Amino acid sequence: MSRRTYGHFCAVSRALDVVGDRWNLLVVRELSSGPRRYSDLFADLPGISTDVLAARLKDLEREGVLTRRRVGPRATTTVYELTAVGVGLRPVLDALSAWGTPLLGERGDTDAVRAHWFALPLGRAVADLVETGTVTVHIGESTLYYVVTETGVSHHDGPAAEPDLELHLDLSGAIDVARGNRTLADTVTT
Repeated sequence: MSRRTYGHFCAVSRALDVVGDRWNLLVVRELSSGPRRYSDLFADLPGISTDVLAARLKDLEREGVLTRRRVGPRATTTVYELTAVGVGLRPVLDALSAWGTPLLGERGDTDAVRAHWFALPLGRAVADLVETGTVTVHIGESTLYYVVTETGVSHHDGPAAEPDLELHLDLSGAIDVARGNRTLADTVTT
């Protein structure tokens, strides 16, 4: 199947040729904290069909945004992870997250939510709290950690091996921080 294209000699349209299809950037969001199995991606992208997820993964792999590899004792499990090209989309996701935060409004009764979906806005809050270092953040049952350097912030699945700081939030606190209603310092327990 040939790739759909806008057919414009423009950097924005070429970028959208690769990541502009529905679900593509959300797949990248899911992989931005580390490798994931297909079943994990499917579980954390409510509303996507298995056919669409498989197609998006194949397209993003073909474009060099992600790669897949086999892991496990007998290499029986496949995980998907971002390539350097895919990691390069992190500033795009950060900008979309910052731009979209005021658009969140109130959570609807049927809106799906996952704690790790707040990783990007919480990363900005973590960077405001610490100049540099490693911070583990627990949001309910979910755990991720941030590495804050002079050049930026990255987030990763699970707890850090030796965090400089460990924070605990409930989901409503994470939402409040993400929306800018409260600061991280006023919300967390250590």
